[in-house]
Amino acid sequence: PVTDGSRELHSLCAQLEFLLQFDLKEKKSFFGQRKDYWDFLCQGLAQRRQEHEGIRFVTSLDKLKTAVGRGRAFLRYCLVHRQLAESLQLCLLDPESLCEWYYARSPFLSPQHRAEILGSLYELDCVTFHLAL
Repeated sequence: PVTDGSRELHSLCAQLEFLLQFDLKEKKSFFGQRKDYWDFLCQGLAQRRQEHEGIRFVTSLDKLKTAVGRGRAFLRYCLVHRQLAESLQLCLLDPESLCEWYYARSPFLSPQHRAEILGSLYELDCVTFHLAL
């Protein structure tokens, strides 16, 4: 299994975060805080499901104060529970929402790149992750 000490894990998470933040439009919350990919994931999953266990778990963690921290915790949760590809795919289903959150250079706006990314993420479902959540 992949554990917290794995160099590959840190590289994977950094690449996932880079991908989710690449060409992300700058948005602000009602209180002026910058929104991040965590907010995109929350909105995307809320549109498709009643409630995602990963979102519920992450929001229950009082120590997480930033959107980036919550996003990182969500990615780790999804890796452990083999839900990353499915969760991201649900967020990528609505083209209007994608255009609302991302500029044109985002790979998520290209059907070919989106399919390649999701295909790679679905391959991660075969990997066992033992991470501290």
